Amino acid sequence: MRLLTVNVVEKLIPGPKETGLTAIDKVPQAGRVPVGELGLAGDMVCDTKNHGGPDQALYAYAEEDAQWWAVELGRDIPTGLFGENLRTEGLDMTGALLGEVWRIGPEVEVMVRAPRIPCITFQHRMQEPRWVKRFHQAGRPGAYLKVLRTGAIGAGDQIEVLSRPDHEVTIGHMFGAQDPAKMQRMLDSGVDLMDELRETALRVVARS
Repeated sequence: MRLLTVNVVEKLIPGPKETGLTAIDKVPQAGRVPVGELGLAGDMVCDTKNHGGPDQALYAYAEEDAQWWAVELGRDIPTGLFGENLRTEGLDMTGALLGEVWRIGPEVEVMVRAPRIPCITFQHRMQEPRWVKRFHQAGRPGAYLKVLRTGAIGAGDQIEVLSRPDHEVTIGHMFGAQDPAKMQRMLDSGVDLMDELRETALRVVARS
């Protein structure tokens, strides 16, 4: 499991939201890039109401899922197209558990926090019919990461899973069909959850 590229916004481009501009256009960086609690040095967030912050410090997407989309759409999915900061190889992103902890390179440690929820900026970026719906149906959302230990990362760094919590709710489960029993076990496990995901889990359990 390794890091293929580290991507940072090069320039802001026009977007569909009231902010007017978006930082979704990420490009690979040479050398090692410092990682702080709010993400990569030099990166930027325009829509701070819905994006960014410690729980969405980094967005990671798997090369295997990008290649799946390339076949599905009949077009290249170059690194950074989805707005991802990290493009990985050999890591089951959709199968990662909420609360799972990774080490990237010799220094940086991150926690898997949530799946990416597609928005109108992503739709505008891709210019694909019914993109938001298709992205949901495909069930390959990528993962938002929280930085637990700062440092620097670069292309080629190894990724190691340091710990996995005692529950079964993966990025894929949280993004797709949400099983009440699995949600209850996740809540019972005491794993550190984002407030929004805890509220979602509680609603799913209450409806069962």
